[in-house]
Amino acid sequence: MELTVTGELWFWRGPAPHHFVWVPEEQCAALRAAAAAVTYGWGMIPVTARVGGTTWTTSLFPKDGRYLAPVRASVRRAEGIEPGEPVSVHLSVDV
Repeated sequence: MELTVTGELWFWRGPAPHHFVWVPEEQCAALRAAAAAVTYGWGMIPVTARVGGTTWTTSLFPKDGRYLAPVRASVRRAEGIEPGEPVSVHLSVDV
């Protein structure tokens, strides 16, 4: 399963601060259907992600009925992305 999500990059200031892009609601239904077959716990969905020319492995986090796509600091630096900017993340669900 592959999809591209586009949204605003935002910063979460938690005990483990990180940057995320929300997966739009209309794309979450397909992810929920695939989750049972691929999750390794807590509803996390393993994916290979790509922004521009940078690819990395990560997992989508379930949150408030949707999913969050984390964007690493190394990716943000390599692609020149700042919080508040729109970003498109290509996701390939790992099986």
